[in-house]
Amino acid sequence: MPKVRATAIITAALLVVVLVAGCTRLIDGRAVSIYDDPFKVAGLPTTSGPSGPRPGVENSTLTATNGDGGPEDTLALNAVEDIQTYWHGEFGKEFQSGDFKPVGALLSWSAKAPRGDAREFCKETTFHLVNAAYCRLDNSIGWDRSVLLPAMTETFGKMAVVMVLAHEYGHAVQTMARLVGAKDPVIVKEQQADCFAGAFMRSVAEGKSKHFTINTSDGLNSVLAATVAIRDSDPDDPESVHGSAFERVTAVQVGFTDGPKGCKRIDMDEITQRRGNLPKDFGGDTGRGEYEINKGTLVELSKALAALLPTKPSPTYDYSGAKIACRDGVATEPVSYCPDTNTIGTDIPALAQRGASNWDVDDPLPLKVTGDYNGYIVFISRYTLAVQQHNGQELVGAKTGLRAACLSGVITGKLAAPNRPAAQGDIGLAAGDLDEAVSGLLTDGLAASDVQGNTVRSGFARVDAFRAGVINGEKTCTSRYS
Repeated sequence: MPKVRATAIITAALLVVVLVAGCTRLIDGRAVSIYDDPFKVAGLPTTSGPSGPRPGVENSTLTATNGDGGPEDTLALNAVEDIQTYWHGEFGKEFQSGDFKPVGALLSWSAKAPRGDAREFCKETTFHLVNAAYCRLDNSIGWDRSVLLPAMTETFGKMAVVMVLAHEYGHAVQTMARLVGAKDPVIVKEQQADCFAGAFMRSVAEGKSKHFTINTSDGLNSVLAATVAIRDSDPDDPESVHGSAFERVTAVQVGFTDGPKGCKRIDMDEITQRRGNLPKDFGGDTGRGEYEINKGTLVELSKALAALLPTKPSPTYDYSGAKIACRDGVATEPVSYCPDTNTIGTDIPALAQRGASNWDVDDPLPLKVTGDYNGYIVFISRYTLAVQQHNGQELVGAKTGLRAACLSGVITGKLAAPNRPAAQGDIGLAAGDLDEAVSGLLTDGLAASDVQGNTVRSGFARVDAFRAGVINGEKTCTSRYS
């Protein structure tokens, strides 16, 4: 978070060589927003319980060339079967380009295999290829069973593997539906594929998958966390074509909420409009947008808050700790808001620790993406409680937390505005800040909590609220979460 400053043939989910270096529905005739109930996830109940393969279900009869019959291939083949079953039912409803036809071939390989045992996939060798991909040349899907799939399972659970393959199958669907061509930007293809994967995941959450189930709390949270992990972590890299975590999660949520019809609307114009003024790269910043959280930067941020989302009276700031004397509030480390005194208390060392970057080029699958904005967003969210108090809104409850996330998104979007005067806070948004915010919202959700630190269980709902604020502004927060 810096100071203010004036066509691929293989479409892959992850490229890391680690071995070598429509939001309303009718109920009883009246329109009801899917956001009316904060305990629902895009209209579905927030559920707990199992996520992963269903026990006692017969495995798929599909086969993969060069497969070893092990658990990773079994998981992948079961996923492909269920994904194909989904598209058999949905393709004809959404596209006018003929009947659905399954991919022509499936290939499994081991990235650990010696060069002499490597296979050819899409005219490339699979030697040391840690990847899962769709190949347009022969309408096939392939995956590495020895490194990628086990790593995804170990870090995020087996449904992350299902999500990756749903993404790759999304490329097959967009090709079959003739949604994209060779000249279309890769980012459009990737965003559509993420969206199609989200649409499939909703069918799993609705109990329509033969081999898999997923709950809409920690199960869906883990799938989204995997999407964050395989983001484009370096926007300055010309190979970054999949999108940031914020963009990838947005596409998944569009598919989960609106289904395939929402995915068809994704094109370069839509992506450009959605990006708006949000930072696209680091602009030569050797610090990658990361700056130490200290009293000085928090003072500048407080100036920005007062300018970007003013409220009267403005809260006072206590930088001596988060445990402040408060008659009608509780400490929510590392930042607390006391309604009685309209005070924001901050434990600066604890907030700085929360905002420490864990970026590591050698860690391709971080469980959590941290950085300075993972700390700043919590500070911002406590300020939004002061805004809510000024507006006469409740400060306890699920909608309070979602409003906090949404209003934090509003402020985040405004921090990206160009040419803001330094007098309005000498601090701005950097590339990567949104990803850090999304990761924090998925993990502990403190930035989407009420004055007592309570939040909804669904990371999907928390991120969706934040995303709505960033993209759509304050009016959306009011209409959704009033």
